[in-house]
Amino acid sequence: MDKLKICGNGPLNGEIRVSGAKNAALPILCTSLLTADTMRFTNVPMLRDISTTQKLLQGMGVRVMTDNVHEMEITADHLDSLVAPYDLVKTMRASILVLGPTLARFGEATVSLPGGCAIGSRPVDQHIKGLVAMGAEVVIEHGYVKAKAKRLRGAHIVMDVVTVGGTENLLMAAALADGTTILENAAREPEVTDLANCLVAMGARISGIGTNRLVVEGVDKLHGCEYAIMPDRIEAGTFLVAAAITQGHLILRNAAPRSMESVLDKLVEAGAVVEAGDDWISLDMKRRPKAINFRTLPYPAFPTDMQAQLMTLNCVAEGTGVVTETIFENRFMHVPELNRMGARIEVEGNTAVVHGVDKLSGATVMATDLRASASLVLAGLVAQGETIVDRIYHLDRGYEYIEKKLGAVGAQIERIS
Repeated sequence: MDKLKICGNGPLNGEIRVSGAKNAALPILCTSLLTADTMRFTNVPMLRDISTTQKLLQGMGVRVMTDNVHEMEITADHLDSLVAPYDLVKTMRASILVLGPTLARFGEATVSLPGGCAIGSRPVDQHIKGLVAMGAEVVIEHGYVKAKAKRLRGAHIVMDVVTVGGTENLLMAAALADGTTILENAAREPEVTDLANCLVAMGARISGIGTNRLVVEGVDKLHGCEYAIMPDRIEAGTFLVAAAITQGHLILRNAAPRSMESVLDKLVEAGAVVEAGDDWISLDMKRRPKAINFRTLPYPAFPTDMQAQLMTLNCVAEGTGVVTETIFENRFMHVPELNRMGARIEVEGNTAVVHGVDKLSGATVMATDLRASASLVLAGLVAQGETIVDRIYHLDRGYEYIEKKLGAVGAQIERIS
């Protein structure tokens, strides 16, 4: 199993190209199930989760062609199977996103209950509630969600909690439903907006895009299109923290600054000088960061996927920062590993108090989930001595060539087996 070896090497300086957004690409690839036409996707990140989605679609009989760089062509004119099996779904929670489009187009779907990162409970009850409201018969048997509907019909659905995956699944299902579907308390994340824009490019009729009330007028048929995946705001945020924590200067190309304003605001609060254009961001940090307080909440507030990275910045900042996690109940698993490197973090419930220290020390640490992996890489960039980050298959699920990108701007980092 691969590991990353990192030695603190001073400030990072240079330019990095941001990859396509994993959290946008996964549902957008699933839109291919809604049409018999070929879908062509560009700016696709080549990640472990993308590969898993490709295998899942191919297992259902979908034809997938890729240049293994940033493009994919997907054709679902015929399916051999309407089942998404446990062996694939257990490794990636987003696999549940084949449920809505498969049911909407083919009248039935069987999808294993999902797995993914061990960061806490993420039930699919809102997905099922919405599909039932749209006329589906849904049962859960032997760990599988089994759904049937001759044709879904429009419904007024009020989601009990804000759920990104639930919004995406129901949005895709509603695109082919008979009548109008209204999704209240819908997730507003940029990745949901990207999915909606892709569906519109396929011929879907959606209004309220970018708001918490989505109105979908179902159509009889969707067509293929070419669509470019949005830039990854979490990857971009991670690299900006890398520059801030090492007191360096980075310019990010192919970025989407309007999608990550809450993160940029916190970096400015920490002392960074941040500038941005339509598709670029620059960060310059000339001093030790100042500790910041933040609370994770649904978009447009601070994203839970950036919590671990900003906590690492607090570890070496001047002062004390308070971090409150409100999205997932088990997302402080990186704390013991950071403390092993010399950080001073105290956790009580969903709050972590981080006392900044002058330096961290290199150590062998174990990644527990995707974003925790990133936080440990960041810690290694400023630690004295050698840091070994183990179990980086988590990292490969969401970061494309991270060691190459960081190495190109001055990091001493290498992948070892």
